[in-house]
Amino acid sequence: MEILSNATFAHRKTELVWGFPAGASLMDTVPEDMLEMIHPHWKKFPPVNPMWHYILGIAYFFLGITSITGNSLVLHLFLKTKELKTPANMFVVNLAVSDLGMMISQFPMFFFNCFSGGVWIFGPFMCELYACTGSIFGLGSICTMAAISYDRYNVIVHGMKGTPMTYGRAAALLLFCWTYAIGWSILPFLGWGRFIPEGILDSCSFDYLTRDSSTVSYTCCLFVSNYCTPLLIITFCYYHIVKAIMHHEEALREQAKKMNVTSLRSNVDQNAQSAEIRVAKVAMMNITLWIGMWTPYAAIVLRGAFGDQDKITPLVTILPALICKCASIANPIIYAISHPKYRVALQKEIPWFCINEQPSNTKGDTQSQGSACTTSTDQA
Repeated sequence: MEILSNATFAHRKTELVWGFPAGASLMDTVPEDMLEMIHPHWKKFPPVNPMWHYILGIAYFFLGITSITGNSLVLHLFLKTKELKTPANMFVVNLAVSDLGMMISQFPMFFFNCFSGGVWIFGPFMCELYACTGSIFGLGSICTMAAISYDRYNVIVHGMKGTPMTYGRAAALLLFCWTYAIGWSILPFLGWGRFIPEGILDSCSFDYLTRDSSTVSYTCCLFVSNYCTPLLIITFCYYHIVKAIMHHEEALREQAKKMNVTSLRSNVDQNAQSAEIRVAKVAMMNITLWIGMWTPYAAIVLRGAFGDQDKITPLVTILPALICKCASIANPIIYAISHPKYRVALQKEIPWFCINEQPSNTKGDTQSQGSACTTSTDQA
C-alpha cells in the first residue's frame, strides 16, 4: 500500500477544485453544441461548487411555486368576482399574467438544469427562446408597473380634471406595454445584440459582455428605455401623488382652523381619502421592491458594458438575476394583503384562508367627494 507523505497529500489535494482537476474551466462543463454561444469571459473562471446549483435550484423551486400560486390566485379572484372587474384592475391582472408567464417560461428549465449537472442542456435555440421570453415578461411587468403609477397619478393628482380610465384606455395602454416589451426583446433575433448563457451557465440572457458597437449600443438603449425611463415615470408620478396628498391635507387643516372645527370631512370622505392614501402606499411599496430587485442586475449590465469585467464572476451574475425573478412573488402577496376588495373576494372564495375583511362602502370605495385631488379610488 502506498503511503503518502504530508507534502504529497497536500499537493494532490490542491489538484482538485470541487471534483475537477487543477486548471479546469467553467467551459469544460458546457455541452459541445453550446460552446459557440459561451462568451470567452467565462473561460477564466473554474467550475463553481456543485452545491450552488442545488441551492439555486431549491430556491428557484420555492420561488416558482409561490409565484405561480400567488399570481394564479389573483387571476382566479378577478375572473370570479364582478366587483374586481374595473379598468384599474386590468393593470393588476396584466401584472399577474406577466409574472406568471415569467415563472412558467423560466422556472422549469432553470430548475432542471440545476439538478442535471448545472449546465444548459436544451440547446442553442431554446437558450435564445428562454432569454427572449424572460425579457418579454420582465419588460412587460416593468411597463405595467409604470402604467399603474400613471393611473394612480391621474386619479389622485388630477382628480375630477383627469381623464377617466375606461376599459378602452386601459386596453390601449396594456397593448402598448406588450408591444414595447416584445419589440425590445426580439431585436437580438434581428441582429442587434444577442442572447447567450450567463453566470454559472445554466440560464441565458442577453449579451452585455461583448464590447462591439452593436452589443454596447443595444445594452445602453435597453438600460435607458427599460430601466431609466420607467423609473423616471414612476418617480415623477409618485412624487406628485405624495405632494398632492400633502397639499390637500394641509389645505383642509387650515380651513378647519378658520371654521373652528376638528375636521371638514364626513366619515365617508375620510374613508375614501384613507383608501386613496392606502392605494398610493401599496403602489409605492411595489415600486420600491421593484427598484431593489432590478437595480443589482442593472448594475451588473452596466459593469459588463463599461466597467471592470473581472469582477463579474459567475455567482456575482446569477444572484442578481435570481433576485429579479423575486419580483414575480412580491406583487400578488402585496395586493392580497393590502387591498380590501381582493381580501373580501379571497375571504369569499377561499374561506379557510382565515381572512376577516368587512366589505367596504361601495360609494366611499369608488369615489371621493369634495376633493380636487381625489376622485376614483378603484382598488388596484
